[in-house]
Amino acid sequence: QVNLVESGGGLVQTGGSLRLSCTASGSAFSLVAINWYRQASGKQREFVARINNVGGTNYADFVKGRFTISRDYAKKTADLQMNSLKPEDTAVYYCNALVSIPGTSANWQWGRGAQVTVSS
Repeated sequence: QVNLVESGGGLVQTGGSLRLSCTASGSAFSLVAINWYRQASGKQREFVARINNVGGTNYADFVKGRFTISRDYAKKTADLQMNSLKPEDTAVYYCNALVSIPGTSANWQWGRGAQVTVSS
């Protein structure tokens, strides 16, 4: 069993910055790819950013130039640096990782989410 835990959420003013972290814990696993998704109140969950197993990244258009995803292979963490935040970025942000465990098929797992609130 692998657990994903998001941290770093909070309240920030428009134009401010936050850094989210996703920490994976368990035994004998690796993280192949890591996504960040978000879900605003009353809306569907939407893709924000991805980093793959060789460090390649891609972003939703609405965060390009403002958000940066990164990962630490040794620590099994992934961060989402969020700059120039807007009220419309307010949402619960979820870490979603493709977890590989020896002897089993890789599978996608989710964290419980971290609230980000941007005040106007």
